[in-house]
Amino acid sequence: MRRSFLFALPAFLVIALTGCISSQPYPMGVVLPSPETTPKVRAPKVGQEWVYIVRNVFNQAVVDTVTERVVAVDKEILIERTGIKAGRLPDEIQSPWGYVLQDPRWSPPQLFQQVMPLWPEQLIPNWTGFYRTRYQVPGYPSSTYYWGLNITAVQWERMSVPAGQFLTFKYQYEAPYFESNDLFRVANYRKEELWLSPEIGRWVIRRGYGRYITPGVFWGDAYWEDNLEWELISWK
Repeated sequence: MRRSFLFALPAFLVIALTGCISSQPYPMGVVLPSPETTPKVRAPKVGQEWVYIVRNVFNQAVVDTVTERVVAVDKEILIERTGIKAGRLPDEIQSPWGYVLQDPRWSPPQLFQQVMPLWPEQLIPNWTGFYRTRYQVPGYPSSTYYWGLNITAVQWERMSVPAGQFLTFKYQYEAPYFESNDLFRVANYRKEELWLSPEIGRWVIRRGYGRYITPGVFWGDAYWEDNLEWELISWK
């Protein structure tokens, strides 16, 4: 799950390879007007669970099936994560609900000095927010790295996934020019699109990619981080 062999290939070669492979279709929902009363995001409770199938966007290959489960609700909300293939994965920690303290989505996980919102603070189309902090790599507290995050709210959509049909709020994450703990990376970029279901307190689809360059490499030949889509197959 960390990186496919594609991350080491120049962009033109990736295009050549993927031109003959069917990529994961872009999620298409039914655009809806904003609800008269904004739905509340479900509060956390021990035992809540979400199961996702994770696919490589380049070729639709199934990377893993991941279960995320709430195991503690106190000052911090602890979400335990396990993959069928990968086994035990790093935990997600929120404090409070809706604000992530430890984000395990990328490799390595990020432990933020100030919590970052997991979804827009206002579920209103066109709302935007920018946040900056520093993060550590868990287990290595002696170094910190700059992190900046843009959140852009898009619209309400009705989305159908294997777990069912949901009212969702679509929004985007963008992390331009953050610092990596890998000193050989001189510039980094990540972008994600998410469809949050207030009913389940989690996203039903999460699709994102990362790019980076090293000395002597230009953005046209940038390397790839994960380019994955998470799709909900069950929840409770």
